[in-house]
Amino acid sequence: MNTINPAAIIYGHTIQVECPATVANLVCGFDILGMALNHPQDIMEMTLTDKPGIRITHTDGYDLPSDPAQNVAGAALLDLLQAADISIGIDLSITKMIKPGSGLGSSAASSAGAVVAANHLLGNPFSKEDLVRFAMAGEKVASGVKHADNITPCILGGVTLIRSIFPLDIVQLSAPQMYVTVVHPQIEVRTSDARQILRKEVLLKDAIKQWGNIAGLVAGFLKNDYGLISRSLEDVIIEPVRSMLIPGFDEVKSRSKEAGALGGGISGSGPSIFMLSQHADTAETIATIMQEIYTSLGIDFKTYVTTLNNQGVKIL
Repeated sequence: MNTINPAAIIYGHTIQVECPATVANLVCGFDILGMALNHPQDIMEMTLTDKPGIRITHTDGYDLPSDPAQNVAGAALLDLLQAADISIGIDLSITKMIKPGSGLGSSAASSAGAVVAANHLLGNPFSKEDLVRFAMAGEKVASGVKHADNITPCILGGVTLIRSIFPLDIVQLSAPQMYVTVVHPQIEVRTSDARQILRKEVLLKDAIKQWGNIAGLVAGFLKNDYGLISRSLEDVIIEPVRSMLIPGFDEVKSRSKEAGALGGGISGSGPSIFMLSQHADTAETIATIMQEIYTSLGIDFKTYVTTLNNQGVKIL
């Protein structure tokens, strides 16, 4: 970490950042794999002031807490300022396009965007790995657990592997061009609730199969092997339990694969479902399938057809 020179801080300086949605787990990689998307994205505006304290406003109507200790962005900033050991003020305005509870990394976008913006305004004294650690404090506020599978791709971009949380060990993975189709049924699945229903013990035969899929998926990304990616997008531990919380999941998955999807599954803890495709027209066809399914179920939804975001949080 570089030393922060208080005299170099420009009070009143304002920047905006775009914070990407993310897909965590990537089917078989629970809490260790994630990817950043080009759409949707949150917008945040930050100003440094000489009035100590963090002041948070929301322009999105989601009624999220403004108390920094109870707000994911605020909690991440509190960790950063403690490490910076400097007394400054931060005014933060958040416009969320990633709906909280969507399974698309809404809390990660706020946490990551806040620390990236603050680091920039302070002259970039912290590394990206430092920023991931700070932002994880926001994830703890959101779910009760410090996890980095959304935070890391949100900050670094692309596809990332969390080899270890303590100590933090991040591996950036190259990946071939892929299209991502997402449906977000307008129902609520809380991350904390989705964790509570998971089995505490796993059969060895299931663990072996899961390890093979994780290794195969990582190898598929590195080798640009779409067939290997497709074969490896299988989860025998988490998805069978969590999918019961998402109406229409099985039909979305089966019909998407019939239409040519490489595969996919629950985005994070849900309720969003993502599917990966090699070609744009396949991704658009899958969006139509998703729309048909949820229209027939009478459940409101949003769909996105997008690609991998290789930049992460972007300073505008």
